[in-house]
Order: sequence, then structure tokens, then C-alpha cells
Amino acid sequence: MTAAASAGPGSMASFEDRPKWLCSYPADVVWDQTFEAMPLYSLIDRAVARFGPSVATSFLGKSMSYSELGRQVELVAAGLQRLGVVKGTKVGLFLPNSPTFIVYYYAVLKAGGTVVNYNPLYTVDELAFQVRDSDTELMVTLDLKLLFSKVEALLQSGVLKRAVVASFAGLLPPTKSVLFRLFKSKELSRPQASPMHGRIHLEPEVTADHGPPKPVAIDPVNDIAVLQYTGGTTGTPKGAMLTHANAYINTLQVVSWAPELKDGDERVLGVLPFFHVFAMTVVMNFAIAKASEIVIMPRFVLDDALKLITQTKPTVMPGVPTLFTALMNHPRIKTFDLSSLKFCLSGGAPLPVEVKEGFERLTGCKLVEGYGLSEASPVVTCNPINGSSLRSGKIGVPLPSTYVSLRSLDDATVEVPQGEKGEVCIAGPQVMKGYWNRPQETAAVFTPDGYLRTGDVARMDEEGFFAIEDRIKDLIICSGYNVYPRQIEERIYEIPEVEEVTVIGIKDKYRGEAPKAFIKLKDGRDTTADAVMAYLETKLSKIELPAAIEFRDALPKTMIGKLSKKELKEEEAARQTKA
Repeated sequence: MTAAASAGPGSMASFEDRPKWLCSYPADVVWDQTFEAMPLYSLIDRAVARFGPSVATSFLGKSMSYSELGRQVELVAAGLQRLGVVKGTKVGLFLPNSPTFIVYYYAVLKAGGTVVNYNPLYTVDELAFQVRDSDTELMVTLDLKLLFSKVEALLQSGVLKRAVVASFAGLLPPTKSVLFRLFKSKELSRPQASPMHGRIHLEPEVTADHGPPKPVAIDPVNDIAVLQYTGGTTGTPKGAMLTHANAYINTLQVVSWAPELKDGDERVLGVLPFFHVFAMTVVMNFAIAKASEIVIMPRFVLDDALKLITQTKPTVMPGVPTLFTALMNHPRIKTFDLSSLKFCLSGGAPLPVEVKEGFERLTGCKLVEGYGLSEASPVVTCNPINGSSLRSGKIGVPLPSTYVSLRSLDDATVEVPQGEKGEVCIAGPQVMKGYWNRPQETAAVFTPDGYLRTGDVARMDEEGFFAIEDRIKDLIICSGYNVYPRQIEERIYEIPEVEEVTVIGIKDKYRGEAPKAFIKLKDGRDTTADAVMAYLETKLSKIELPAAIEFRDALPKTMIGKLSKKELKEEEAARQTKA
């Protein structure tokens, strides 16, 4: 392993000591394969050429073929160029899941621009920070009031120069479109009547046919396709510069992991938000690479999702643990048909063992945990689809052409022996170019030999499988000992009454810090803090036992559905300040 670490990124095929995980690698996947770097929009060009008549998107009852999707991308790319988009122009996408997102994503790339993804739930202040930081010149949104009002505020303040506004009703089937305009007109804005109308371009102006877009020479290895904002390892929002090669190759790495899925034959459920890097790669780009039908949900509603699965019969459903937990615990889950699902990939947060095993028993579908981060486009490791369920709780093995090195928590230049915990460090073609306009932060997040430091703590077992123990910054220091919240969470998930749990560190006069558990119970189930503690006393050391347990009707989550510790930490800090 030492020779592997010193070889550095770009030398993955020439290690003297073969990586431990190769003894467990899927037989039909080649770890040391290489991938040719291409412009990211090559994915849609190939799908259109090979599967033009096939359905590309299905959205609220309206479908679009790959030929139609490709035509829209070409028209919009040419329109964006007429609006002044050139190589390197930053174009923001402030959109919910919709065909509009897919069209403008690939059109921006084809016009030579760089996509900047924006969270539709951001406040105006949060948006303003990202617009300024990224140098976003043009923002694309829909005419829904919830979205347009924020874009209009950015235009009025002078933070944003221009915007493109597309029609939401135009995305619907004809009857639904008329009914929406009639009965839900209060949800729509009138951008043409805005005081900022002079800086707003309506979509017909962009899609007017004036011929094909001008070809733009793309250097896939160096040209930035996407600025993906992330807190990284410090919590300060930073734009991860993902090149065309980063995002394109990571998509192909994920495709190579599921060779049994057939091009042109699959349906992918798009319930995760496309602006998030996980869904961008594993839902949208993956589906396009496989020429799959993308069944798009504009936002996640549990009953609607189950009805959609029953009606449209998707074969692939990427999700986050809270999504699978919600589906599994639906009181009428047995009245829905989930039998079409072949493969579900869980990412974005640790997948509790109980959730994985329960979902697989319920559906007969393989639920496979992967691991990644925005700075790696994002996928780094995954469990084999046909692997043993005995590996529950592991994040799997590295994707093809990816190397994972566990480094000492005291010295990131030293690789730890197998079986010991260390910081996950990554080398591979999906690793970002760096942080936008932040050379110091970029230097700090890479080791001297070029590996990306993740801030995550893991161990590798004797078969080469990795298990995340926690994040370095989430460590709870109790009386000088390291306590990992995930270890406590896993034990609490074993309690049958528990649906969700989050553990954070709180101040403690005796121990300095101590764990506190926030628990949401399953509907109709009940237990007490004493009962939870009695169970944990047989599973955890005294130093790991929670100092407090609080039951909640709901736990805070991020936009993508990950359980969020930020709000709970802020609550506890405020409570302790008052005390």
C-alpha cells in the first residue's frame, strides 16, 4: 500500500502493490480501465444519435423524445450565444426538476458556458453571495412567483445583470397547461410586466430558430463545465470547479458499475433535485448516458412518488437514506407496486443497515450504498450491485480508475495500515480542478502528492471495503476521547420504533462535550428515553452513551433530504447561551 500512496494520482495502473479491494472487485467491472476525456455534452449528442425516437423525459404527463430534447438543446445553445454567452460565461440555473433544467444545462455547455447550480430554496441573500462569488452573468429560471421574485430582486439590486425566464405552464400537457393558467394563475409571475423587463429575456427569444450554435473548442481536461457550490471541509461556500472531463468521466464510471443495465431500455426516477451534484451525475447525466427515460418529479411528495413508481415503473431510483426510510415506512406501502425497480443507489449520507435490509426485504430490489462529495463530481466508491448483504454498513470499493488512500489524522502524508482509521483521500479523473478563486483553500484540500482530502474518517477491512466512521469536524471529544456520532446513530437505528436519528455534540461541564440524540419515531410507535438508554447500555461504551435524548415529530433536513445537524447545533448553542 505504501508504494500505491507514493505513486500519486495519474499512476493508478502502475502500483507495485495491487490495491486490496481488487480481491473483492465485481467480476464484470475493470478497476484499472481508462476513460477518454470528452466534452460533457457528448452524452446527449450520443443519446440523440442512437436513440432519437425513444422517450427522454416524462414530466407531469408530458413526454419528450431524445430527438426533441436534442433539438431544444441546439436551439437554446444558439440563443444563448446570441445573448452573448461565450466560452467561460457563467450561467446560473435557478430551477426545480423539469425538462427546462436538462435543456439549459446541456445548452449552456454546448454554447461554451459554465453551469452554476443554484438551490431553489435559497434566500435572496444566499443567492446574491453565490452570484457575486461565481461571477454569474445570466440566470435561468421559470415564471413561478416563488422563483422569479428572487431573481427579480437580484436584478433590482444590481447583483445580477440579466435573466432568462421560461414558462412553467408550457411544460405541461395542453389540458393541464390551460387549467394551470386558469386556476393557479396566482402562482405565476408576469416577467414582461416587471420593472426589470429590459434585462429579462423570455424563452421564445432564446429558442427562435436562427440556425445551429457556433462550435466551441472545448478542452475537456481544463475547461470548467460546472461550478458546484459546497461547504467543503470548512463550511464556507466555495465553488468546486468540475471540468468537462471530471463530470463526463464520473458519469461513465457510474455507468460501468452497472453493466447489466441496457442502453435505451431503462427508466430512471428523477426525484432528487438536479441542482445537487449527486442527482446531476447519478440521475440526470447517468440517465442521458444510458439513453434512459427520466421520470421527473418537480419536488418530492411521498404519496405522489409511490403513485408515480406504480404507474411509470422505473427500473433505477437513486436516492438518499431518508427517501428510502420514508417509502419503507409508508402505512400503505403494500398497496403500491415497486416490483419494477432493479437497482437503487443510496448516497448523500450514510445508509443505516436497518434501512438497507428493510428496503431490500420489502421490494426485492438491491439497495446499494455509495460514497462521494461535490469535489469528486461526486461518486468515489460504491458497493457491488450483486455483492453480499453481509457488507451492509460499508461504502464499498473505489470506482474504476479511482484510488482511495487512508491517511493519518495527524499527518496527511502518511498512509495508515489496513484496519486502522484514517482520513479518506482520493485520486482519480473525477477529482475537481480546485475551488473557484480560492487558491489557498485549494492548496489546503490537497495533499502534497495530489490527493483530495475529504475530512471523512474511515477504515478499510481485509477485503478492501471501506466503512466511514465519521467526519473529522463532527468528532465529539468526550473527556479527551474521540466519539463518532455515526456509531451511536447506527445503534439507535437498531431499535424497532425508531425511524430517524441525528446525534450531535453538546457542551458538558464534566466531559467537555457529550453526545445528544434527536429521535423521530415511526408513526404509531412509542418508546421512552429510558428504554433507548437501556438498549444502548448493552451496545456502547459509557463514554459513547448520550447525555440526553430528545424526541421530535420531525428532524431538520437539507433540500436533497439529508438529515441536517446544522439547525440542531444552532438550537443547542442558543439554548446554552440563554442558560
